[in-house]
Amino acid sequence: MSSQLQSSPSAQSIPSYLNRDDLGPWGNYLRQVDRVAPYLGSLSRWLETLKRPKRILVVDVPIELDNGTVAHFEGYRVQHNVSRGPGKGGVRYHQDVTLSEVMALSAWMSVKNAAVNVPYGGAKGGIRVDPRTLSRGELERVTRRYTSEIGLIIGPNTDIPAPDVNTNEQIMAWMMDTYSMNQGQTATGVVTGKPISLGGSLGRREATGRGVFVVGTEAARRVGLSIEGARIAVQGFGNVGGIAAHLFEEAGAKVIAVQDHTGSIFNPKGLDTAALLEHVAKQGGVGGFTGADPLNNDEFWTIETDILIPAALENQITEKNASKIKTKIIVEGANGPTTTAADDILHDKGILVIPDVVANAGGVTVSYFEWVQDFSSFFWTEDEINQRLERVMREAFNAVWQVSSENQVSMRTAAFIVACKRILMAREMRGLYP
Repeated sequence: MSSQLQSSPSAQSIPSYLNRDDLGPWGNYLRQVDRVAPYLGSLSRWLETLKRPKRILVVDVPIELDNGTVAHFEGYRVQHNVSRGPGKGGVRYHQDVTLSEVMALSAWMSVKNAAVNVPYGGAKGGIRVDPRTLSRGELERVTRRYTSEIGLIIGPNTDIPAPDVNTNEQIMAWMMDTYSMNQGQTATGVVTGKPISLGGSLGRREATGRGVFVVGTEAARRVGLSIEGARIAVQGFGNVGGIAAHLFEEAGAKVIAVQDHTGSIFNPKGLDTAALLEHVAKQGGVGGFTGADPLNNDEFWTIETDILIPAALENQITEKNASKIKTKIIVEGANGPTTTAADDILHDKGILVIPDVVANAGGVTVSYFEWVQDFSSFFWTEDEINQRLERVMREAFNAVWQVSSENQVSMRTAAFIVACKRILMAREMRGLYP
């Protein structure tokens, strides 16, 4: 058995520093890549490129806490592939972040950037820390130390971080300032998702949620579903799920169920998303919202809807709950919310799944716009940005839809076909050096 594993390409692509019996999110990504292999033609000789991150940096992040003690946190920055351009991907602060997770997220960024055809490779970062346990001063020190540690491999032309789970404009401002101080010059282009006053872009904060809305309406149009009166359920009501829900409501849909880390709520007549956003901003979650009834968390997945938007963390739709889901379209606002086993169940049920690598690519698309604006020192209006974003998202969706129809494969596999061909074509044209 061991000799067979050693000679197997899939076994060779499993790094020695991961647990072969439990690969975590990285294993999910590898299974997605394997499904694409039969559609790559001559480019399949480069397939192992996609299964091996180009560069992995694991760093110690020591800071002095407010009480005078010294705490150490584990940080990561993974650059999966940079054949098409500099690395691009967010930084998340979460107590359960793992290397496998960051590896998978960096790889999904490679696919996402290629799927919407922006000139970036894929990267991702993270720190194993619960930011809720830190004071503002401690949070700043963690951010600045982490930035200094990964400063060896990031830069406006090499790898550009952005906000992700539990990070925001302020975190990006500290990262930009730290990198700039170490370089001896202001480098606004080293991160995106910055405050407007520091070279951020109009429309960036809403971009991911807006992208979810754009592809969701395009998918609905393709299957003959009217947005007017459509029933929407959203898991996660932060910057992605909250914005998408509000846009769907403005378009005439009814947001009837929402779930986040504080609980689940339900109103069959439709929630007031503006009021709910205000409640979340004040209370930190949807729990306790008076405009809806509380709902058991497991029941959330059984609510009958037209569009379901998972916009929280990965691995939320699994083989345990996929069979209970009653919806027509799933639009993935989160990264990797659906496991491979769940994907198969949803496909058999006839549910159309718009994968994360297309559905939530609005954020990186406007991050690209921000990066371009920083380099040129010329900034666009919000209307211009939103128009360009919608065009990019619709073109990406339509390209993936066409490949899905031609090959009779799921939208996820089609997105991977489109993206992996672009990545591997770049790899082949560039060749190997030295």
